[in-house]
Amino acid sequence: MENTIENNTPQINPWLTTIAVMTATFIFVLDGTIANVALPQMAGSFSSSNDEATWILTSYLIASGIVVPSVDWFSKFFGRKHFFIACILLFTIASLLCGMSTSLEMMIMARILQGLGGGALLPVSQAILLEAFPLEKRALAMSIFGFGVVVAPVIGPILGGWLTDNWSWNWIFFINIPFGLLAAITSKLWIYDPPYARRQADAKIDYIGFTFLTIWLVTFQVFLDKGNNADWFGSEWICWTFGISMVAMVLFIYSQIVEKDSIIDLSVFKDRNFLLGTVILVIANMVLYASTTIMPLFLQNLMGYNAFWSGYSLMPRGFGSVAAIFLYSVTNKMIDFRIFTVIGLLGLGISGLMFGFLNLEFSMINIIIPNVIFGFSVGLTITVLTTASMETISNEKMTNASGVQNLIKNLGAAIGTSLVTTMVSRYSQAFQHNLVDFLHTQNSVYAEKLSSLTSYFCQYDVYAVAFQKAQGMLYNQLVQQSTLCAYMETFRDWGVVAFVCIPLLFLYKKKFQTKINIWK
Repeated sequence: MENTIENNTPQINPWLTTIAVMTATFIFVLDGTIANVALPQMAGSFSSSNDEATWILTSYLIASGIVVPSVDWFSKFFGRKHFFIACILLFTIASLLCGMSTSLEMMIMARILQGLGGGALLPVSQAILLEAFPLEKRALAMSIFGFGVVVAPVIGPILGGWLTDNWSWNWIFFINIPFGLLAAITSKLWIYDPPYARRQADAKIDYIGFTFLTIWLVTFQVFLDKGNNADWFGSEWICWTFGISMVAMVLFIYSQIVEKDSIIDLSVFKDRNFLLGTVILVIANMVLYASTTIMPLFLQNLMGYNAFWSGYSLMPRGFGSVAAIFLYSVTNKMIDFRIFTVIGLLGLGISGLMFGFLNLEFSMINIIIPNVIFGFSVGLTITVLTTASMETISNEKMTNASGVQNLIKNLGAAIGTSLVTTMVSRYSQAFQHNLVDFLHTQNSVYAEKLSSLTSYFCQYDVYAVAFQKAQGMLYNQLVQQSTLCAYMETFRDWGVVAFVCIPLLFLYKKKFQTKINIWK
């Protein structure tokens, strides 16, 4: 396909624009993970259960998900620059309200406002960066963008754990305020709106499409968030929630096809490179968020790590991501992007398999090496595919394409997070069911261990109590081992998922490039 992208000549130095948009992007992505480690502390402050406190996370995801696909329409209605600054300010004010919350209800409302303000920051930032740089430097622009998107979720748990342990959970929200104000001021000064991104007087509201979109995303997020606890389709209300979500999704897609002034333009999926890139990015996002969710749980539940150290263990991923982004920014004109992507997907699969063979006696190096590989692979895959999928999209459609892509990526992240917790839960039950058959006196190993422990406890209690304690200790070890096996099996499964994506790259249209020095 002939390249249809027009070279854009920015009116403002693109590096100044980069500072403005990346400041906003970084604080938004950071907030997606910074609150996770502080959830027990927030639940305690609001006298709520951990299950109720998960709405602090869920409400943020739902609100941001509703805004993401609507960014193109909002940009036309308000003007993209004005809309972007308004979102930054709303996100900043909502962060202040989150930090000042005195009840769970107040926190949830503040998080909804924070999600509404922050949801648009990522796709709009991506579109602005792609347009600010000329075509030959877009790989460099996406390398910088990828750095923020990949590194911020890694820093989030570390920073959140440190602030919570040394200050209080309130500061994980207060820290957004100075950076939000800085992002708003620099955006006002250093972002240029091309004519097609300015306010359009004839822009109309797609009330029907927006209603279906809201119903779809709200019900789908509730389905993902509460499905495992409610036994998924074994629960009648979960079945109804899922059914309503699917009907709303179909009606939303139909409305976007038939409506003239629709929220999103689905014609971007006619571009094969965009479609394939989006599909692989969704799967990569599923693997990223699944692993980011499961690793702290593994370290805290089985290894006894606290909030800070479980977040700190993810830091090597940041180093790997930085190395990948630097490598791609320097060599992207010399090597076909599909080679980079294959390397990234292979690395994701290999790191998953490496995690899948850990045990309860591993050393820190056994965590560091696969985390570095994982970070390198994620950074390479996301940066490369974000650039490649947008190369044949025109500037006028860039905001719409970015919004659509980020909507689907967010859904992938939500599905990955939900699936991984379900997989650990179900695998743990299955392994426990299989292992419990070995706890009988005909098993010489079990009988010997039971006798030894009973003799030990008899020093402190009567035989009957000592025997019960010995049985209880051995059963707890069985539960621990079955949980370990569940985590390991889940890691391996997600590694295989990364391998499965590789054949899709052969469907990409070949990109012909000449060597260009992107640093000029």
